[in-house]
Amino acid sequence: MTSATRSPGKMSRRGQGGGPAPYDFRRPIKLSREHIRTLQIAFETYARSCGTLLTTRLRVVSNVTLASIEQLNYEEYVAALPNPTVIAVVNLDPLPGTALMEMASSAVMTAIDHMLGGPGGPQPERPLTEVEMPLLRGLLERMLGELRYGFEQLVPISPKLKDIEYNAQFLRAHAPGDACVVATFDLKIGAEECLSTICIPFNMILPVLSRTETVVLSDSERASRDLSLRNLTAGLFSAPIDVAVRFQPIRMRTDDIVDLRPGDVVPLAHPTSRPLEVTVNETVFAHAVPGNQGARLACLVVPSPKDPSKESGRP
Repeated sequence: MTSATRSPGKMSRRGQGGGPAPYDFRRPIKLSREHIRTLQIAFETYARSCGTLLTTRLRVVSNVTLASIEQLNYEEYVAALPNPTVIAVVNLDPLPGTALMEMASSAVMTAIDHMLGGPGGPQPERPLTEVEMPLLRGLLERMLGELRYGFEQLVPISPKLKDIEYNAQFLRAHAPGDACVVATFDLKIGAEECLSTICIPFNMILPVLSRTETVVLSDSERASRDLSLRNLTAGLFSAPIDVAVRFQPIRMRTDDIVDLRPGDVVPLAHPTSRPLEVTVNETVFAHAVPGNQGARLACLVVPSPKDPSKESGRP
């Protein structure tokens, strides 16, 4: 089934336009490229294992693919969800806070139909019965086990299913302005295709990302990074730069500068006992005394003179 033939609303909650996105300076994006790469590895591992779980548990070919990772505030996330939908409220012990796992109602009904031996196909939109709810909880708990597996390289977590909701508007898991990391997945169960999301509070996952950025690098990625660093360092060391040797500057009046003529002598007031300054881009990095090397002018780098103000204790 191609995206052109999917039912309305199933694959259109994200990415409706490829144009520029507004930037809110009151809420700067904090997810760095390294953070996104770390999360991508964890969520892709979860998606692969979750697809295998659904295929074996439902006995129908299923697939889960990571579509995007975004940083949104909670209000934006809730506004993008359909109604009704199935939202699992999850604790990720020992991490503080509450995470959300959301699946379309049509996908949940299809999964339950397959678990009960049905063929899938179009499903009614209705609340789950007392028989269906334990089946859903068991499936979600198995999926949370795959989430634990996906994140074990980052942090050991023990996901626990707290509750199941159907309307995100009535779910007050976080404050409207709280920043969240939202992973969106393309979910396929047999012929049923939809989007599924996982919403994790930003304050919950940021400490984990900050201390584990380098852990998730593969050997090839680490070798590529080290090679890039060596090439960059070698390029900087061989880059030509302009170096100047200058006397101590003086102050002159504008009319004196305008009246200067060839042959005029300008006293520099540079002490003969003080070495000259060696500069790059107006930054003094060494001192030297003038000299020559053969027929060329040269300078000899010498120890930097001590600052009299520091020696006397004056600021």
